[in-house]
Amino acid sequence: MTIDGAAIRDVLIGVGVLLAGIGIVVACWALARLFGRLNRTLDEVDKQVSLLSVPVIGTLAHVEGLADSADVAVARLGAVVGTIEGVADNVGSTAKLASEAVAPGLINFGATLAGITAGLRRLVSGETSGSEEDLGNG
Repeated sequence: MTIDGAAIRDVLIGVGVLLAGIGIVVACWALARLFGRLNRTLDEVDKQVSLLSVPVIGTLAHVEGLADSADVAVARLGAVVGTIEGVADNVGSTAKLASEAVAPGLINFGATLAGITAGLRRLVSGETSGSEEDLGNG
């Protein structure tokens, strides 16, 4: 029996393919164990999440109620602020109208007092004004 190079090559290729197949099987087996552990870990996480979900949902519902209450309070405050702004505008308008109504009267009153004071001063001092002499009363 003669063994030629082609037969040796075919045997070596077969052994190489066999070793590659064994390597792939070992790698797949390691991956299967890894995925098994991962699956157990994920199952445990699911249990813990399901235990926490009830209190978390309750807390979120409570927070949602508080947020709704805060929204209502902010809306009420906005209405109150709008009313106060309206009152402040009306008070400002009233103050402006009162100022415009009273200012001319105060100016006239001040001018009248100045005239009376000047007249009393002339009466007490006995001075005559130049305007009376011009009129021929002097």
